[in-house]
Amino acid sequence: MAFPRTTVAGVSLPRMLIGSNWMFGWSHTGHAADVFIKDFHSTVEATLPVINAFLQYGIDAWMAPFSSNPECLGKIKGIEDKIGKKLILIDTPILNMDDTEAARKEAKAVIKTSAELGSTFCLIHHSCCEQLVNKNKKTLDRLGDYTDMIREAGLIPGLSAHMPEIIQYSDLNGYDVETYIQIFNCLGFLMQIEVESVIRIIHEAKKPVMTIKPMAAGRTTPYVGLTFNWNVLREQDMITVGCLSEPEVHEDVEISLAALEKRLPRLEGRSSPGKTSIIK
Repeated sequence: MAFPRTTVAGVSLPRMLIGSNWMFGWSHTGHAADVFIKDFHSTVEATLPVINAFLQYGIDAWMAPFSSNPECLGKIKGIEDKIGKKLILIDTPILNMDDTEAARKEAKAVIKTSAELGSTFCLIHHSCCEQLVNKNKKTLDRLGDYTDMIREAGLIPGLSAHMPEIIQYSDLNGYDVETYIQIFNCLGFLMQIEVESVIRIIHEAKKPVMTIKPMAAGRTTPYVGLTFNWNVLREQDMITVGCLSEPEVHEDVEISLAALEKRLPRLEGRSSPGKTSIIK
């Protein structure tokens, strides 16, 4: 069962991307949840079933700030050794954006690490590229310094755009980027402007968009979050889905395929100590 794919800068990508928050402990709910995730996924053996579940559907692209988090590096190699294949890594590195030679040298070293771990895409983390935004001029000042570094390292450049203007300004100025990351979910969670405006920006983007947090970090159910996103995004756009366990992967894929095929998903009912006839 191959999940539908799209193409970004000549690279074939599944329209569902593997997320990382529920593997590396970034819950967006609290410290206790972060600790639980890290404990649950403390070994390669614990994470491997989740990755293998995605691979059953041809979902072979994984997004995370890999090069900026040393704990990610060993896990990537361990998983790729176990599965016997190379994953498409979408790295979102955190770079020093200070306008100094020393800072640029530091940023270049992080990008070099991204290349060495085998990334295909290098999308500058939103906390970094937002430092370059000039709303008065509608520009991302000095962005070329970093996209040049990414190209020189043999990687495909892109931007993480939590701030929606980043997509608009990048397209307006024709910057050397091939794709964007944008938060998008039905609740507007962590989105800087309303849902209706963000979907318009995504539809007008000149490059494919990788959306993240479709379930608002657990604040809406997979059925609601995924069904909404798949029904409003363009065919070239993607959804990044983080899963804690193997069953979650299969459930999220089925919900997604059902949304794309315009049918009801085939799902097991929720557990309850007192189910009524309505929900059985």
